[in-house]
Amino acid sequence: MQNTLTSICILGGGTAGWMAATLLSSSLQGSGIKITLVESPDIATIGVGESTVPSMMEFLRVCQIDLKAFMQATAASFKLGIRFADWTTPGDAFFHPFGAVGQDLQGFDFYQAWLKTTADNSATRWLDHSPSAVMAEHNRFMLRSPQAQHWVLQNYSYALHLDAVLAARYLRDIAIARGVERIEATVDQVIVDERQFIQSLLLTNGHCVGSDFFIDCTGFQALLIKGALGIGYENWSHYLPCDRAVAVQSENTAAPVPYTLATARDAGWTWKIPLQHRTGNGYVFASRYCSDDQAVNTLLGAVQGQLLNEPRIIPFVTGRRQKIWHNNCLALGLASGFLEPLESTAIHLIYKTLIRFISDFPDRDFDVAAEASFNQKINSDYAEIRDFIILHYCTSGRSDTEFWRWCNTMPLPDSLRETLQRFHARGQINHTAEQFFSKDSWFSILEGMHQRPHKCHPLMHAFNTTQLSTSLRESAANIHATVMQMPLHADYLSKHCAATMQNHKLFEGQY
Repeated sequence: MQNTLTSICILGGGTAGWMAATLLSSSLQGSGIKITLVESPDIATIGVGESTVPSMMEFLRVCQIDLKAFMQATAASFKLGIRFADWTTPGDAFFHPFGAVGQDLQGFDFYQAWLKTTADNSATRWLDHSPSAVMAEHNRFMLRSPQAQHWVLQNYSYALHLDAVLAARYLRDIAIARGVERIEATVDQVIVDERQFIQSLLLTNGHCVGSDFFIDCTGFQALLIKGALGIGYENWSHYLPCDRAVAVQSENTAAPVPYTLATARDAGWTWKIPLQHRTGNGYVFASRYCSDDQAVNTLLGAVQGQLLNEPRIIPFVTGRRQKIWHNNCLALGLASGFLEPLESTAIHLIYKTLIRFISDFPDRDFDVAAEASFNQKINSDYAEIRDFIILHYCTSGRSDTEFWRWCNTMPLPDSLRETLQRFHARGQINHTAEQFFSKDSWFSILEGMHQRPHKCHPLMHAFNTTQLSTSLRESAANIHATVMQMPLHADYLSKHCAATMQNHKLFEGQY
């Protein structure tokens, strides 16, 4: 008798549910495993709009989804990184780019070479060596050719700004076309056996859905992983005090730029996500320092363009589920945890969770070693992103409000404290292939926050500073010249992947 899984039930739709259905229907093709998704017509998705990271492009490739069609269906624009405004002082700004920054030098990080040149009065800026940052600065964009030989054209990366509601709808249609069964119903009862394995879902329409494995995509409610199996939550609010967000959509007042804008405010930060047909706006804030009314007023004061819906308050608790995979249940999306969207990692974590689950895919023996391996890896993913988000707060140096004064002395996880100590000693960051944020990402945030190490690597003194400076200036000029030959982002969207009027009407009708 075969011991392989024969069925998987996904509870909940939205971005997480339909990403799971689409990826699994692609990855498990030919396995004979039946995939069913149950979603309630009564539960609205959070769907405030999403800013993604480059793994979104990998998700589309793995799922064999045509990029042009997806962008047209979701009114998407391209994203080259995040612009951070006012995080150190009012009027100051920096950029966190995707892709590489500079070329490593004889085994040393490029950052070390650049650091050695900073005493030169004609030294280049750190971001002069990032193709993505230069493209964003000049609002340029084009898709990278897989055959590109030029270093600049090989080393920029990009993601998407997309409408989460339209994205879920598009993925739903693909998943159903690939054989996923969709049941529109609400769960009345979850049946759990004596081993604490989920057996079936009793629905309010009287039907019963049994399955070998269940994926919980029920959002903050976590109906299966928490409600039925009692798996607790590791609260990280002592590290990240923001616990609420207010979101609103507005009309575009200009062509969409190829980056997300994150602006520091008195009790948190606001986002601005430009899509083709509208702009997503929000304010992530700490309720102990700011009331809901104050947050709404702050956000509306920053919004440009006519509002398309009423501001919506979204409470949250930063942290993660104590076990994201337990027995025959996997938590996904908001059911598994929440990290504020400062670095746009929500969809990335959904994708990464699914990829890790497929890597440790169970059979009906449900080997505890596979479950433990998965949980260990995904816990590390969450901790890495947590530390990177904390980095933005603990290094800002702002002290003009009570919130920012708290950030100046905020508690740090040991892992982050050790990373900062190593960086400040001589500009080095420990990094493994499993980590999402590259060393260049760390260097970009730290440089943007005016954090410099006490010294560079001692062996850098063997390099001639004048020759290094000349080489870096030539490299920066080459990047700039290459970028300026690219089309404007808005022109590229209009020519290659403009959203259709049909989708524009869908967009207008969803709020």
